[in-house]
Amino acid sequence: MNQYFFEDISVGMSESQSRDVTETLVNSFADVSGDNNPLHVDADYAAASRFKQRIAHGALSSAFISAVLGTGLPGLGTIYMTQSVRFLAPIHLGDTVETIVTATVCNKDNNRITFDTSCYVKDKKVVEGEAMVYVPSRPEVLS
Repeated sequence: MNQYFFEDISVGMSESQSRDVTETLVNSFADVSGDNNPLHVDADYAAASRFKQRIAHGALSSAFISAVLGTGLPGLGTIYMTQSVRFLAPIHLGDTVETIVTATVCNKDNNRITFDTSCYVKDKKVVEGEAMVYVPSRPEVLS
């Protein structure tokens, strides 16, 4: 787990993480979230849908973004404040999702950093958006 302080981050810094979308992960997310929409949890129902198979929850990709921000960049101490997200294509069971966050604005007046956020399956962008987080300053060293 990383810990960048506000002073360590500059526009253009980026971090990524990849996750495999498994049946266990999707079922666990359904249990935790309470979202048991059959598109996510029922193979027969999903097969008759426009997607022809089960798809992951959109909010699961938002959770992937939260994970990168909370453990990668900025990491420890980050407070997730806002997220806008646009779902461009479904994520299927068996897909590997690469989540990328890139700093676009660093506001030194309030220690807030805005990140461009994206999720990809192979080379296809499936999610895009923007997140704003609060990042603590480096603690002062007492002498």
